[in-house]
Amino acid sequence: MENYKNVDVDKLANIYFEGNVISRNIFFKDGSKKTLGVMLVGQYVFNTGLRELIEINAGKLNLKLQNYNDWQLITTGMNFNIPKNSSFKLEVLELVHYTCSYFDD
Repeated sequence: MENYKNVDVDKLANIYFEGNVISRNIFFKDGSKKTLGVMLVGQYVFNTGLRELIEINAGKLNLKLQNYNDWQLITTGMNFNIPKNSSFKLEVLELVHYTCSYFDD
């Protein structure tokens, strides 16, 4: 999907890692929430509260999930799931545009 229709968007961005990761919250009529963001080249560690689905719209990164030893290459068009109450590491290899969906289960 290239765009979303009939959503509400926060005016202020979420800014992480000294501005190297920036996203905006979008809210759907059914009550669900997503973030649309950009990550600059670098290494980052994220913590989750909810289960997340991260879709890579453009770019390339390496992913290391909590309790895993291996890194996985993720590129444009791929996605990955992050369990709730966990953490994950990213090594962004080239500018990444992403969508993150959140789930309460």
